[in-house]
Amino acid sequence: MSNFMDQWKELRDGVMVGLRSGSIAIPMLLLSGYAKLDLSESEAMLILQLIGFREREHKDFPTPGELADRMSLTEEKVSATLQKLMKEGFIGIDEATDSLTGMRYEQYNLDGLWTQLAMVIAMETRQEQETEKTGPAATSLSPEAPAGAKKTDRAKQEGNIFLLFEREFARPLTPMEMETITGWLDQDRYPVELVHMALKEAVFAGKIHFRYIDRILLEWKRNKVFTLEQAKEYAQRFRGGR
Repeated sequence: MSNFMDQWKELRDGVMVGLRSGSIAIPMLLLSGYAKLDLSESEAMLILQLIGFREREHKDFPTPGELADRMSLTEEKVSATLQKLMKEGFIGIDEATDSLTGMRYEQYNLDGLWTQLAMVIAMETRQEQETEKTGPAATSLSPEAPAGAKKTDRAKQEGNIFLLFEREFARPLTPMEMETITGWLDQDRYPVELVHMALKEAVFAGKIHFRYIDRILLEWKRNKVFTLEQAKEYAQRFRGGR
């Protein structure tokens, strides 16, 4: 009995030390929204570890080994996951200079994650507002999908279109450019997949700028091109006729 009590006290004391070590601030929107960005649990946990290193240890660039020590992933898997998150625009790496020593150092940047998360949440909010004004039919994607899934899927699609533009332009979008895309979706009522197709056509033509993409969308509208399939057929005919 005495041995059991000693072990229990050691465990209790250990837990208390852990609790006293502090906590980190985790945005609730990240916990509730990471799945909407198609992030896996291990990817979301890796992001939380980056936040933890920054907030608790003031370490902005932990190594894959340090991250792996706190996760159930190997160092190689951590490195691969970091590369994937960077490729998809969720995290970046910035260079900075220490104001005291003049030494240059690297740090992880999570602005891409917050931008994409904010876009998805904003799109969901807008869809909810539209539903309240015009009824559920206005935001339907398919008759088979549940109402909640329809709104989430469409919000995800519309949030991702901004990321697709940023990837092709190889830079963050300006507020005016984001407003242009929103106008295509909200005012002109172009489907998300049609805007994406217009972006692809602009890339194919080597004319990656908004004015050219807008011309493509207007040309399709004049020729009664309203679906992705129609746009593909029109693009093939256009290329064949050149």
